[in-house]
Amino acid sequence: MLLDHADQIRRDVSPKITPKKKSQLGQFMTPAPVARFMAAMFPPSDLSLCRVLDAGAGLGALTCAFLDRWRSGGFCFSRVESTTYEFDETLLVYLEATLDRYADQTNLTSRVVREDFIVQTALAILEDRAPRHFTHAILNPPYKKINNGSQHRRALSQVGVETVNLYTAFVALAIELMAPGGIVVAIVPRSFCNGTYYRPFRELMLSKTALRAMHLFDSRSKAFSDDDVLQENIIIMLERGGGQGSVTVTTSTDDTFSDLVDIQHPFERIVLPGDVERFIHVPTSTEETELEQLPTVRYTLDDIGVRISTGPVVDFRLKDHLRFVPEPGSAPILYPIHFAGKSVTWPVLESKKANAIMVNDDTRRWLMPNGFYCVVRRFSSKEEHRRISANVIGPDDFPPGTEFLGLENHVNVFNEKRRGLPEALAYGMAAYMNTSAVDEAFRRFSGHTQVNAGDLKTLRYPSREILEEFGRWYLNCLNASQDDIDQKFKAMTA
Repeated sequence: MLLDHADQIRRDVSPKITPKKKSQLGQFMTPAPVARFMAAMFPPSDLSLCRVLDAGAGLGALTCAFLDRWRSGGFCFSRVESTTYEFDETLLVYLEATLDRYADQTNLTSRVVREDFIVQTALAILEDRAPRHFTHAILNPPYKKINNGSQHRRALSQVGVETVNLYTAFVALAIELMAPGGIVVAIVPRSFCNGTYYRPFRELMLSKTALRAMHLFDSRSKAFSDDDVLQENIIIMLERGGGQGSVTVTTSTDDTFSDLVDIQHPFERIVLPGDVERFIHVPTSTEETELEQLPTVRYTLDDIGVRISTGPVVDFRLKDHLRFVPEPGSAPILYPIHFAGKSVTWPVLESKKANAIMVNDDTRRWLMPNGFYCVVRRFSSKEEHRRISANVIGPDDFPPGTEFLGLENHVNVFNEKRRGLPEALAYGMAAYMNTSAVDEAFRRFSGHTQVNAGDLKTLRYPSREILEEFGRWYLNCLNASQDDIDQKFKAMTA
């Protein structure tokens, strides 16, 4: 198997590529077990001619895995045309040498394109000469943010692809190049499954393809352990122009796939009906989440008269107005460091973060009236047991006469028209956010440690009345254990 040869090259070459260059290119080499698993995901085909695309091919592991499956009888193609894109000169030498090892295969044509896949493909689409004939695509695209004003941003916008990362751009363009019925298998970060920035990509993907399968690694770092990749990765299989049916979700602890679990789910469990954000959930069991099972948890934030927003103070834009020590004419500013456990600790004078912001004409529009707010940190560490952790801010947390608060951009704030909530509702929102049921539901569609306001808006909530009742209980039981909170929630929503 030539994949084993390619994998040996990966183990030799990858450590020699500096972390800086890996970061610049956003490219991480596919280990042989992952490449072999991805090639095996393609369904059997009776096509005579296969045209397979590998964009961002690197050392060629994915193409090798695909061709090895064909040569061993896993596909029945009479002929294969392979097209790989790679423009890193260091990798091209190895890629071409590897593909040359298939030269004895007379019914195989290999073409290596030494061009930038995004720029070249976007131009071909604009000029109406894009080869929309690929029957298969196997991808491990680069993971890197696309800067505003960059060549890639301009090229993608010209062809109607709006996205924020190279990996979704590669998948979007690969979809455009597929023939009807063509299959795309790609390993990508899971971050596209939720978040406002990825909504245009989700809409493009779900409108032009059927989502056939997903594979999730239980361990965040095992798919690319050699390269210290920390994103949670997912493998997706898409069919261009297919009718959407059930979705196969497989999971394994790591890239040995020794404990593979395979479950079929109706599409309605993957993308919830009526979800305008089109979040992609990844259920890992046939059982519904606790929230899915509760008919009383069915309200939107609009239904209960609550808003969620990101903290409006972006500190570097107002740095001249920040103070480490509160002084006359200033208002408290609150960062995640001010929330310890369930309480608010302010000021934290030993921190490097500011504790106050001056109230003046330059800052007043970014401040909120003092009151009761439920706040959820936007970021958690991978080591934390919970993704979602909520606190309540109350007037008693600050000196008498405090009129305004600065809520910094690293927290999400539940509010009513940019004002505080009734006390019971603020505590009820915090209690609900701190249930295990909410944390479980959030993990279904979010594979990273960031919690965005848009994510919280997508969740369903109990009625305002139940939340206020929950809040009155929580207000008197702030030392309640996780089990106490969960049991009270079940009792109130049963």
